Amino acid sequence: MPARTGREYVDALASKAITVEIHGERTTGRVTEIPAFANVIRSYAALYDLQHDPDLADVMTYESPTTGDRVGMSFLRPADHDDVVRRRAMMEVWARWSNGMLGRTGDYLNASLMAMAGAADWFGQADARFGENVRAYYEHVRENDLLLTHTLIMPQANRSKSVSQQADPFLAARIVDETDNGVVLRGARMLATIGPIADELVVFPSTVVRGGADDAPYMYALAVPCDAPGLRFLCRESFDLGRSHFDHPLASRFEEIDAVVVFDDVLVPFERCFILRDAELCNGLYTETSAAAHMTHQVVTRTAAKTEYMLGLVSLLTEAIGIEGFQHVQEKVAEVIIAVEIVKALLRTSEADAAANRFGVVTPAWAPLNACRNWYPRMSQRFPEILRQLGSSGLMAIPTEADAFGPGHDDVERFLQGAAIDGIDRVRLFRLAWDTCLSAFAGRQALYEYFFFGDPVRMAGALVASYDREPYKERVRELLRRDEADRSAPIGETARA
Repeated sequence: MPARTGREYVDALASKAITVEIHGERTTGRVTEIPAFANVIRSYAALYDLQHDPDLADVMTYESPTTGDRVGMSFLRPADHDDVVRRRAMMEVWARWSNGMLGRTGDYLNASLMAMAGAADWFGQADARFGENVRAYYEHVRENDLLLTHTLIMPQANRSKSVSQQADPFLAARIVDETDNGVVLRGARMLATIGPIADELVVFPSTVVRGGADDAPYMYALAVPCDAPGLRFLCRESFDLGRSHFDHPLASRFEEIDAVVVFDDVLVPFERCFILRDAELCNGLYTETSAAAHMTHQVVTRTAAKTEYMLGLVSLLTEAIGIEGFQHVQEKVAEVIIAVEIVKALLRTSEADAAANRFGVVTPAWAPLNACRNWYPRMSQRFPEILRQLGSSGLMAIPTEADAFGPGHDDVERFLQGAAIDGIDRVRLFRLAWDTCLSAFAGRQALYEYFFFGDPVRMAGALVASYDREPYKERVRELLRRDEADRSAPIGETARA
């Protein structure tokens, strides 16, 4: 199957027997009929339809090297700088369509899987079959245009203990058996965003796993269909309350559900296993394959779109109520402008400095991407704060669509008008700002962005430990040596250190 349409995605999803627990009900199959998922499924379907827009065909797709069919551009293995830019252009279309609000669009894990397949020989270190498995799975996902979700985190009831030291040995999903056909998993993993509406679940290692014998059952990288027998998704409550786009303009479109994944003795065939019981490979998965760089390239593309959206929203708000002439307002708008330019500059630098990794896959430069993923989680918290400060009490005086177009219509038009906008449009704009900075959807977005790559404090420590500062230290040493040499040099002569 070539690049899917939205209808093909929905039909495939409707045919799967995915088990979901949400709002006190457990259902198996027909997830397309669960009200909490209906709108986000429509949004994902719209993304797939963009692949078939005649004006975007060469942006969104390319010819499969296997079949010649048009497949998603996010699967493209970059052979040069132009390919890196082509992939970003595709990711940009999807990111801008949702204004960066959809964090688990297919291109995110497609980028990861592409990098891992390119590094298949690295997986083959432990067993040649694992390398072949990665290649075959990448091609399977690419040729069928599957939507992937993933889960990384081990649930820990006692965070002072390692995963193998928890009171319940099956709290975190572990290998409990190995048959002639594959491995059996029992326990749970977090946190599968869009799990119930995806085709496949990839279960990757957390950032660091310990190498003790007791930890071996928790060391693996593998993939399983979302409707595999024994697999179920325990969802948080949905923030799509079934209201209109007017009332909840973001939540009614982009509410990506998050879920705990429960494995009740799920059999994973060996051909879907990429790493088993190998701490060194688990810990090197993202860096050694360049998957982290390609995934982060997608993330920074998305956050660029989201930051541009924030600038547009802030600008419309200040114009609507006539406050942009105040210097303290201009200072806040300037913060967002600067953020836009920083994200775009880091993204462009990563592409300009792209180079082939040791497997021949041309990869965006890691340093600017790593800088962005350390800076943005904190900056993302500033945007809602700016919106709250600029909107102030106006964000509390926002009637619903039923009032704006019902008996309260005349009051809305008279009392809620802005300096350059009528009452209905002002309410519409402020409801969008509210859904961006104050609603339950907005709160989840803030948490999601802050912890996207993990604890920002630990990330900062990793950045410091991994960044090569020696050239900069040597420059300072050279200046100090030059200073000492200059003291003994005759006046008017330049000493050489």
